[in-house]
Amino acid sequence: MPRRRRNYFSKMTIPSDIEDSQQKEDDAGKKENLHIEEDYSVKGKISVQMKPLMVDSSDKPDYDVESSTPNNAIGLMCAKTMEENPEFWAQGGKFLFCFFGLQISYLTWGFMQELIMTSVFEPTEHAPDGRFPSAQFCVFSNRFLALAVALIAVKLKHGAIYANNIAPLIAFTPCALSNTISSYSQYKSLEYVSFPVQTVFKSSKIIPVMVMGKVLKGNKYPYCQYIEAAFITLGVAIFSFATKEDTKGTTTEISGLLCLTGYIVFDSFTSQWQDKVYSKYGRENVDPFQMMLGVNTSAIIITSCGILLSGDIFVVWEFFGKNPSVFIYNVVTAITSATGQLCIYYTIKEFGPIVFTIIMTTRQMISITLSAIIFHHHIGWKPLCGAAIVFGVIFYQIRRKYLAKKASMNK
Repeated sequence: MPRRRRNYFSKMTIPSDIEDSQQKEDDAGKKENLHIEEDYSVKGKISVQMKPLMVDSSDKPDYDVESSTPNNAIGLMCAKTMEENPEFWAQGGKFLFCFFGLQISYLTWGFMQELIMTSVFEPTEHAPDGRFPSAQFCVFSNRFLALAVALIAVKLKHGAIYANNIAPLIAFTPCALSNTISSYSQYKSLEYVSFPVQTVFKSSKIIPVMVMGKVLKGNKYPYCQYIEAAFITLGVAIFSFATKEDTKGTTTEISGLLCLTGYIVFDSFTSQWQDKVYSKYGRENVDPFQMMLGVNTSAIIITSCGILLSGDIFVVWEFFGKNPSVFIYNVVTAITSATGQLCIYYTIKEFGPIVFTIIMTTRQMISITLSAIIFHHHIGWKPLCGAAIVFGVIFYQIRRKYLAKKASMNK
């Protein structure tokens, strides 16, 4: 039998100092990229769990503003602020959309309205003075196009025109009637009063809105809001009168003042009734398109009866035959009125009637400012004082509301 060869190395022992040194080197090499967790079991064995040293930080971006260039630092600061306050930025974006939507729509609409009602065109048999003969038709054309836009929008969004509406059509009729009367009064007033007088009445609409809110819905406003509304009205009035003080306007008559009084009263009722509809049937159940559809459905019935019973439709048709440009002016007015109504309903739904009225009041001052820039009108220190009052109060309101919200969050 072959002899078994002894394994002399099996009985050899490694010195403990060499073994410890080698173990330390191995551990150091492993710990460069891995964490080692040792779990000693009952049997004395060692189970090693290895975890990556690098941690994924993609869940939260690193905004290193100090090491960035100035341009990048501004962008990083904005991105960080947007991430920390997403609701604030969302509301800010909605407010800017409402503000510029209302300004663009109604600045254009106001210009076309004044052009139609104050310009002298080619005379006709039933309009020998050459002025546009029917304020009712202007309201009708605005409501007609607004209704067409609302029908399309509701059909596309809800799949049906009236079937899916939670609020009944009769709920919109009161504000449709008041909106029709206020629009007619606004057009008609330009036949009797000058533009500065009309501007003053438009800017003084804030207080009637608050009064209507108290009467219709029982809203309670602090005295500071009445003071702020009074100062805004005063500022816009100063700006309007001082800017137009050298312009010769038409003679102010009692009939014109009655038209303007009807305008601010019924317009204030309109915005507050719309807000009441939202509150009663739920803002989630009535969107701006459904509000636009409901109001203009009733309004088109009212205005159609008006122009047919008065015979204005035939007078206007004759006037368009000799003055086709006036027809184009009416189309532009109707388009901007439709876009303006969408912005109105959306603004009231998101921010309420007071914010809406402040935006529309400021629009009066912006329209005069743009006119001064485009047509080189002189603006002295008096209108600048009016502008300072208006914007000073608005910035004070923003600061007051911000501090109130901050205090409520800290409670």
